[in-house]
Amino acid sequence: KMKALTLLSLLGCLITANEAKIFSRCELAYMLHEEGLDGYEGYSLANWICMAFFESGFNSAAEDDNADGSTDYGIFQINSRVWCNNYRSPTENLCHIPCTDLLSNDITDDIVCAKRIVRDPQGMDAWEDWTMHCKGRDLSEWVDGCDL
Repeated sequence: KMKALTLLSLLGCLITANEAKIFSRCELAYMLHEEGLDGYEGYSLANWICMAFFESGFNSAAEDDNADGSTDYGIFQINSRVWCNNYRSPTENLCHIPCTDLLSNDITDDIVCAKRIVRDPQGMDAWEDWTMHCKGRDLSEWVDGCDL
């Protein structure tokens, strides 16, 4: 009986893990380049890669609860208070999307929402980790060696 529970548990983990994707640096760079983020609103591709690394470690299923009751979702850690609807806390839902859609390995909707966020006057300063780790630095290493 214990073996069966362990096997079911392991199977559950594998199924869950299959829905998430941890991108490689260059894989993400290629995808973001293809989706038009290089130079979008004046931010280089390296800015987006650096931000995604410090926000989520390139993990499409990253989820982080905040002290204010909101939650950050996905590879760009998009916040439920303003940008998506988690059906648990108040939201403006400016990206018109359920937050859970931001947790899949298809990050197209994350990119669309990130473009919406960066169009606001705050730009990439909306991401605290970008401001702390990427803003105003030489970021060329983030795309070095990637075949774009």
